[in-house]
Amino acid sequence: MTQWQDFLQSRGASMVDGRLLDFGAPAKELAATRQDHVMADLSHLGLLQVDGEDAISFLQGQLTNDIKLLNGSNSHYAGYCTAKGRLLALFLAFAHQGHIHLQLNGSLLDPILKRLKMYVLRSKVVIQDVSATIVRIGVAGSNSEAILGAMFEFVPTEIHGISTQENATLIRLPGALPRFEIFTAQENAQELWQELEQHFDPVGQTGWDWLEIEAGIPEIYPATQEAFVPQMVNLDALGGINFKKGCYTGQEIVARTHYLGKVKRRSFIGSLPAMEQIPAPGDEVFAGEGEAVGQVVRSSGIAGVESRVLVELRQEASAGKSVTCHGLPIHWQPMPYPFPPDRT
Repeated sequence: MTQWQDFLQSRGASMVDGRLLDFGAPAKELAATRQDHVMADLSHLGLLQVDGEDAISFLQGQLTNDIKLLNGSNSHYAGYCTAKGRLLALFLAFAHQGHIHLQLNGSLLDPILKRLKMYVLRSKVVIQDVSATIVRIGVAGSNSEAILGAMFEFVPTEIHGISTQENATLIRLPGALPRFEIFTAQENAQELWQELEQHFDPVGQTGWDWLEIEAGIPEIYPATQEAFVPQMVNLDALGGINFKKGCYTGQEIVARTHYLGKVKRRSFIGSLPAMEQIPAPGDEVFAGEGEAVGQVVRSSGIAGVESRVLVELRQEASAGKSVTCHGLPIHWQPMPYPFPPDRT
């Protein structure tokens, strides 16, 4: 346990293998998430730091987005693909004080770090795991911008905007509900958390995942590595692919999907009625007479309560026959962003 995790436990957090599950009342926390003004520890996400004079050119050859566009005042999503254009990981990428940071699913951190280092070769690049040294807190709520405005000198007003202050960095995240991620050093985190608690209800990872799904944000898990081309999880709609930046691993497949044909598979937000087992990433979904038409990208919920899923499937399936998961019908929800138009 780190000092930060010890502190969270003193505030009522239930920790398992270093992950904050909840604050003792998961059903109440999920209800709070669906109402307004919640906060979450984001230690379940990993954070890599990339340094060195070749850092930008190295990442340009690895990721789907243009790292040169990160100037310290913005962030963006980026995919990390195999040579066949299949996603190994998704990053929230941003530049900060001379470093490039890549935030990703914590369960993928070690293998992705190892893989990236393998391709550094003779480049002057240093990649390190800084997950334990930089505390990350997510906040969300209709009035969160005003609340944070009373605590910080400047709060980003644009999606993916960044504000760096003396004791913290803020990134505004996508979504209809205003959401922010706060990055701060260990020595500032406890005081900041207690100040935020006066305005936001603490929730566990389930609550934050719910908000991510509501915003249509995909994730890659060990069970779904190499399952998706970036467009299948809407990375293009989220501004996570730059089609003008030049070559990167998997670029030919990703570009071909964009320029030569219609994107036949997309990810859609759905709700499921109360069930005992929440769907897991990679679980199949079915249409008609048991035909598998896609799979779960990410999910959130607790037993006995309505859950949320982000599901990848053939586009026509979302508008046609009833689609089920674990035998229950998926009720499709409005997408918070449009898909890019087909080029055919």
